This record gives sequence, structure tokens and C-alpha cells, in this order.
Amino acid sequence: MPQNQPPETHPLPAALAQEHRLRKDLGFWGLTAIGFSNILGSGWLFAALYAAQTAGPAALLSWIAAGVLCALVALVMVELGATRPEGGGTVRWPLYASGRLVGTVIGWSVLLSVGGTAAEISAIMQYAAHYLPGLYSGGRLTATGLGVAAALSVLLTALNWFAVRVFARLNNLVSLLKVVIPVVTVIALFLSGTHSGRLTDHGGFAPYGYAACLTALAGGGIVYSVNGFQAPLDFSGEARNPRRTVPAAVLTGIGLAVLVYLALQLAFLFTVPDSLLGHGWHGVNFESPFGQLALVLNLHWLATLLYADAVLSPGGSAYVGVAIDARHTYALAKNGLLPRFFMRIDPRSGMAHRALLLNLAVIIVFMLPFGGWQDIVSVMGDMYLLIYAASAVAVAVFRAHDRERGVPRADGQVPGVRWIAPVSFMVAGEFVFWSGWHDLRLALPLVLAGVPLFLVLRRGADGPSPRDELRYGAWLVCYLAALTLLSWLGTFGGSGRLPAPYDSVAVAAVSLAVFGWAVRSGAGHLRERPGTGGGSGLPDPSSP
Repeated sequence: MPQNQPPETHPLPAALAQEHRLRKDLGFWGLTAIGFSNILGSGWLFAALYAAQTAGPAALLSWIAAGVLCALVALVMVELGATRPEGGGTVRWPLYASGRLVGTVIGWSVLLSVGGTAAEISAIMQYAAHYLPGLYSGGRLTATGLGVAAALSVLLTALNWFAVRVFARLNNLVSLLKVVIPVVTVIALFLSGTHSGRLTDHGGFAPYGYAACLTALAGGGIVYSVNGFQAPLDFSGEARNPRRTVPAAVLTGIGLAVLVYLALQLAFLFTVPDSLLGHGWHGVNFESPFGQLALVLNLHWLATLLYADAVLSPGGSAYVGVAIDARHTYALAKNGLLPRFFMRIDPRSGMAHRALLLNLAVIIVFMLPFGGWQDIVSVMGDMYLLIYAASAVAVAVFRAHDRERGVPRADGQVPGVRWIAPVSFMVAGEFVFWSGWHDLRLALPLVLAGVPLFLVLRRGADGPSPRDELRYGAWLVCYLAALTLLSWLGTFGGSGRLPAPYDSVAVAAVSLAVFGWAVRSGAGHLRERPGTGGGSGLPDPSSP
């Protein structure tokens, strides 16, 4: 951008004015509650069953692996949140590091991922159908269910409308209830009596092989369940002392959630009656796992509590999701993917009201064609993982650029990120691949639709030419195309032309090669476009 541009046409003062209106009201416990509540949604009610069906008792290893791998990805995002705190940072950092093409494609993915909140609302309707059967039928919301879901979406938006402080207090209460009920469930199931030998009987610890642990990460719902740990980072611009509180809140949220999920998995494995295991773990089938298991064990009071919490847990995640989506939309407006009209922050409440209203419309529209929880979440996880992959590139690019300029080590940098970043990028790619061809053939083409959107938005715009931006961001387009091809060739729902484990090895090799390419491209982008993300300060939001 020309340095002599007239001040009145320069968008930076307006952007910073809106940024400064964000309230700094969130502390460690408020951020931890946001992250934990976002993780512990509808997944805990189903994942223990699906993981056991897929991998048997070896599903315990899947939960541990998911926690470790998500912690690696989280450490990358923690450094970004601590050194570059900003509202909606997860969609801003890729823009700073890799330019407009990557920023647009990732931003498009974020806009589509608003459907994750729609999935939680759809789950509430499905669970509430236990009491009101007219809400859900044949795997889809009925017309009445859609109306109630729309009304619930309006309510959740209204609860987020007023202030960050109100949001944090309400979320703390919801999070407390959400952790108490799973703990009560674990204790009640174990007290009802356990069956010895459950980790070795009925086919052994890994009755379907250890490769099934990988399938359980996606097919068993484990990735979706643990996803959401990045939530405190999206509030880093509203946190008190973010360099200290954000890292601790993210890692604490992951640790607490994995412990809860492990306890639930153990309780499920040890209390399912032997009469239901005649055909092994594959044969265990509940529509409402813990609720129906409680009824089988004559724990009617627990079943009543669980069916009530089946509305509360997804409701809490949807509540947090509405707030996070608003910050993402706010950041997308700063990126130029949406009109700056949606960047407006209400000065009294500190909330992006216009962004809230846009996301309300998107949530309702998203429920119309899909309607069912499983239909929506089948593609959401892949979009989240791509955001994590782009963040891994961003942290490596910023570090490389700082080294080139001789910038001293910044406060908040995480030790070991130099090797954690490529590993987390590879992990994100593997998680995407393991989700299977059935999901990827829908998710990745949807994400690639961001490329023509970029070309439309860049037509006639100031700054680098589309050709230069394609040079900076070609790595992401090629990576998505390669993942799609490898998924079709591989054994996770694909044609099987590339047998296991060579398919996963190929994904790892391609991921590491693309990561190196992406970092070199990003460093070149910052070198040619000074002021777009290097150093310790926030760059000009419109300069890339």
C-alpha cells in the first residue's frame, strides 16, 4: 500500500477504533470455562459408544492420542494468541502470514463452519424429541422442529447480545453444570456394578486391530468431541493479561475435557451388560447411549437427568459457538471477505451486533438443507482442522520473518514450537485424511470454492496482483487437492488403491513438504510486503 495514501482513505484508524472497543473482561477461569464448554458439547453423549463400536477398549488410546495431538496444535495457537492477541485471531493470522488467497480460503472455511453451531442446535432438537416426538423424524428436523430450532437460535443470539461480562458469567454457570452431570454419570454407572475383564474379553483389548484407533479418531466422533479447544484464543483480544491467561486456559481446557472423556469411556466399557455383547462391541447399539444404558441398569433417575442434560450440553456449546462465530465474522470483515459494515462494535456492550445477526441468518439457513446433527458435523471437523493447519504455518512464518530481521525473542513464545509447528500441521492433515473419503469429497470442494471467491474479491482491488497472491498461497490449493486425491486412493473410505499404512505415510510426507513450501512462501510474502505481520505489533488489517 502506498505510504503517501491520504489518512482519510486509510482503513487502519477505523479498524483500530473498533478493536479498542472490545472489553478486557475475561480472566483465566472465564477463558477456561469458554474453552471447556466449547469442547464438552453433544460429543460426550455419543462418542463413547461410537468409539467403542469402532475400536473396542482400544478407544482409550484414541482419546489419549487426540488429547496429545490437540495439545500440540494448541501450543502453536497459544503462541499466536499470546504474542498477537486479537479478536477473531484464528482467521486473521493466516491472512497476515500468507496473504489474501490463504486468508480468503481459510476465512471462507470459517464462514462455513458456523454450521457447527447449527449442528449443536440440531442435536438439542433431536434429544428434545424424546419428550416432543414431533420435533424430529426420519433423521431430520420436522417443520415444527425447524421452527423451534430457529427460535432457539434467536434466544442464543439474544443472550450474547448484551456484553462480554454477561456472556462470561452465564457461561461459567453453564460450564459448571456441564461438568457436574458427566461426573455424576461416571460415578453412578460405576456404583451400579462393573464387569471384570472388560479390557481383555470379547475379542481382547484391540478386537478390530490398532488401526481402528485411527478410524475412531474421526469415525468414532473423537475429533469432533475434542475440537473446540481454540475457543479462548478467539477471545484473546478481550482477555486480561492474555500472554499469561490464554495459554493456561487452552491447555487446562484440553486436559479437563480429555479426563472427562476418558472417565466416560471407561464407565461405558465396564458397565454395558454382557447380554449386549454377544456380537462384540460392534453389536452394541443405542440411539441415546448413556440415557438408554441408565435405563437398562434401572437407574431411572440418572436417565431423566441425562435426557435433560442432552439439551443442556449442546445448548452450552451452541451458546459459546454463537459468540465465537460473531468474533470470526468480525475478523472476516476486517480481512475484507465481508463488508466492513459487519465489523461495527457496539460501544456500550463491546459486542459485534451486526456480526451476531449475520451468523443468526447463516445458522438458520444451514439447518434447512441438512436438518440432522450427523449430516452437519460430517464436514465441520475438516474445516476446523484446516484452520489449525494454517495457524501452524503462520507461527512458523512469523518466527522466520523475525529471525531474518534480527527481532529479539518475543514474550509469550512457546519453547519447542519450531518443531511443534510442522508436527501439528502434519497432524491436522492426518486428521483430515482419517475422516474418510465420504466426508472429504464434500468438505474439500466446499473449501476450494474460496478460490473463485478470492478472484472475485480481488478484481480491481489495490495491493498485490492476483497472480502474486496466487504465488504466495498456491501451497494451500495444492495441499487441498493432494488430500482429496490421497483420500480417494486410500483405505479410509477410499478406493484402497494405496494400501494402509502407506496412505497415512504418504499424507505425512506430503504434509511436511507442503509445510516447508508454505513457510518459504509466507516469508517471501512478508519480505516483499513489509508491515503485514512481522515484529511484535499487529499489522495493517488491509495491507496484504
